[in-house]
Amino acid sequence: MVYRVPVSTRNVEFGSVNPCYVGRKNRFVYAGIGDPTPKISGVVKLDVGDEMAGWTRRESAVACRMFGPGCFGGEPFFVAKDPGSSEADEDDGYLVTYVHNEINGESRFLVMDTQSPELEIVAAVRLPRRVPYGFHGLFVRESDLRRASGP
Repeated sequence: MVYRVPVSTRNVEFGSVNPCYVGRKNRFVYAGIGDPTPKISGVVKLDVGDEMAGWTRRESAVACRMFGPGCFGGEPFFVAKDPGSSEADEDDGYLVTYVHNEINGESRFLVMDTQSPELEIVAAVRLPRRVPYGFHGLFVRESDLRRASGP
């Protein structure tokens, strides 16, 4: 049976989960916040786990980071700290995205700790060029690139 239930009072887009949980039951979803404009003004971590079974909550956000005035970003993507570990928590990783400051024209690549309540920024890398809004992202590990290129 399928149910359609709001998980947030905010306008959220570009939902992402830990890639190790694709096709499996998961608890956390990460998404871009499209409030108050259609541009992504922040990111949110949503808890859609078993406690949502009663569907009594209208807000499942457990962590949030707003980018600040004039700053807008792209699709957030979850990167597991140790994707091969069966012992790692589902939310043990980083949320990555890019953010463009429309006031000063600067763009940054952000790395946020997904286990912190404010999605704390652990790294911010200044980009030499602007990345267009709506540009999708994907994280590929060096080991995956080596495996794909063959021996």
